[in-house]
Amino acid sequence: MVDLTAERVPEFKALWKRISPRSVYAVDFDTDELVQRAIAAINLDLRVPKIYFRVEAGAMDEIQSKEALLDGSAFAKSTSSTYDSSRQIRASGSVKYDLIGKLVEETGLTRKAVVAILTGIEKAVFEQFKTNPEAFILKAAALINDEKATTIIQHITYHVLDEHYNTNIFTAPTLKGKLGVNAMKAQRHLYDHIVYDSTNERDFAADLDTNTDVAVYVKLPKSFYIATPVGHYNPDWAIAFYKGTVKHIYFVAETKGSMNSMQLRLIEESKVHCAREHFKAISSGHVVYDVVDSYEALLDKVMR
Repeated sequence: MVDLTAERVPEFKALWKRISPRSVYAVDFDTDELVQRAIAAINLDLRVPKIYFRVEAGAMDEIQSKEALLDGSAFAKSTSSTYDSSRQIRASGSVKYDLIGKLVEETGLTRKAVVAILTGIEKAVFEQFKTNPEAFILKAAALINDEKATTIIQHITYHVLDEHYNTNIFTAPTLKGKLGVNAMKAQRHLYDHIVYDSTNERDFAADLDTNTDVAVYVKLPKSFYIATPVGHYNPDWAIAFYKGTVKHIYFVAETKGSMNSMQLRLIEESKVHCAREHFKAISSGHVVYDVVDSYEALLDKVMR
């Protein structure tokens, strides 16, 4: 890909100066509050499926091909039996699960906090662990992480570091694209081509590329991220507008294909909240961050 044209270099440098500072977060919340919220959520929503299996019997007259043998189509099924709840299979006693250790690993909480959650949930709920240990661990960890994310939203602050992202994150040869498949030519992007991940991103980039109010825009690489307590967060776009018709000159956006049906998941909402706090901290309000599902939604926000 070819570098940005000379006329757009100043706009990109100004944009990069605004968004490149790094930050560190601090979370000050009561662990007991999180423990109680997690206990309530697990008691209310943890439902672990029972393990069943089905036994099928059949016969094979001849092997017509290797493929038929591998996919099972060479067999003619004669009977099928399913073990129901009265013949439920429990996990083998020879398989040992480090329940506390796995939950510590999945949630990032201390062993003390995990023990407090497990001892606080109802006995009938905890008994589900015997039925399906792996599902219990995964579902319990997801519920705890949701409550952790909610608690974080209420107590997180970001502070600017004396560190910046370097522009060399844009030169690492990690992106590959094919024109018409996942790449398109661009006029206002950092490079003369852009690689996109979805049709929604393609359409969004096409609208940015043809709007005369856009000075320069860039698809942010995965190595540009905001640290959050629920994982690294990588926004999609950084955009600089010309002064004039728009209110917000510098904008960072996350594009979502659909904002309907419950909007974003809780942990994703937490990352979005963290991103807002990060950009407030590093830019003193000069960089606006938001989630949009179309270029029209972006315009609605920058014109305010």
